[in-house]
Amino acid sequence: MSFGYLRNNWSRVLDLTIEHIELSALALLVGLLVAIPLTILIVSNTGLRLPLLMGLSAIYTIPSLAFLAFLIPSLGLGRDPAVVVLAAYAQLALVRNFSAGLRGVDAQILEAADGVGMTKTQSFLRVRLPLALPVLIAGLRIATVSTISLATVTAWINAGGLGSLLFDGIARDNPSMILAGTVAIAALALTADLLFRGMEYLTPGARVQRIGRGRTA
Repeated sequence: MSFGYLRNNWSRVLDLTIEHIELSALALLVGLLVAIPLTILIVSNTGLRLPLLMGLSAIYTIPSLAFLAFLIPSLGLGRDPAVVVLAAYAQLALVRNFSAGLRGVDAQILEAADGVGMTKTQSFLRVRLPLALPVLIAGLRIATVSTISLATVTAWINAGGLGSLLFDGIARDNPSMILAGTVAIAALALTADLLFRGMEYLTPGARVQRIGRGRTA
């Protein structure tokens, strides 16, 4: 294998990378629109947590190609079924981490917020949400990296993105094209992971945790 295809066709690889980012970002946005209400439902009614997470886990076990094929008769080819599948797969990481982050805030801190006269909304926005942010961002990071990886498969239904290089490379028996796609996907996933880890490190909740560890050391 060589990097000849990547050197000679970098503009196409760049265009497909942009397509891949757009597809992944759209799927995550749709995923968040579903995950946030589900998280609120779990946090407000803990009895629903286990059955709901079990249901999301069951969705995650569906083979991606089978899931895509199932949606083709109703949604056709292209981005629509790809977004639905990717958003569905993202739910487990998003809902599980979002609910764990919000439920994991120390009850004594929340009681102290109530004690100083904060309303529930103020307590959530000023106390609970900032302290839960590290876990929330961790969930978004996991969902983003997995979505970028899974979006590769959606090229099978003409959704675009870097997966096109892999499928075309296999069809044409072109290892250099496959290598270019693999490197670009890995670089994109690693970049997203590093960006979210940096965001996670800079959150108020992470700073509080570092201060707490420093005092106990």
